[in-house]
Amino acid sequence: MKLLEMKNIERYYNTPAGVVKALDGINLEIHEGERVILLGPSGSGKTTLLNCLSALDSPTEGSYLFQESEVPRKHSEKMTTFRRNNIGYVFQFFNLLQDLTVLENILLIQELAGKKDVERAKELLELVGLEAEVDRFPGEISGGQQQRVAIARSIAKRPTLLLGDELTGNLDTETSNKVLEALVHACERENITAVFVTHDEGLTRFATRVIRIDSGRIISDESINNSDEEA
Repeated sequence: MKLLEMKNIERYYNTPAGVVKALDGINLEIHEGERVILLGPSGSGKTTLLNCLSALDSPTEGSYLFQESEVPRKHSEKMTTFRRNNIGYVFQFFNLLQDLTVLENILLIQELAGKKDVERAKELLELVGLEAEVDRFPGEISGGQQQRVAIARSIAKRPTLLLGDELTGNLDTETSNKVLEALVHACERENITAVFVTHDEGLTRFATRVIRIDSGRIISDESINNSDEEA
């Protein structure tokens, strides 16, 4: 089932040097359950596209439908409500609160979303392989473990769409693979659709679809069959 649709999305910025076209006619459909990776060189527009998907930014032109409803634009309160109700976000930098334990970091997000549930928070940490770390502080665990906490935190409020921007950018290859394995498992268990920006070609094996972007345009869109590898 189609989760979202973008039609003729453009995002222009006025600069002293002239108009910059960050997105130049993007047409995109994403279906429920997909894991989409956005690939492209620096400045290609992939992060701008991610920000438009999350309603952190508004397209200059075009339409964006989410579950067949127009996504609010240029109205900060409605955009905030849309994000709160639908979007989870995993950042490159973990953004964990250092004076809270791993479990407390999850509980805080649940509380802000009005859905505090200690048992579910523990289940999420078990889902990403951190059930033994619930009482430790972020500074006491590795970077890869912190990113897995960030994944558990991002899905604690049951988002419909999970977004990530270079979420393994600070991690080595082995740790990146462990983080993505935990993320794929979590998305499958929680029925979450995911879209991630990366520059790492090696991570495409965790995707069901790879979209390449350059100069604000989609230049390729390929479905990936990982059934053999997953088996």
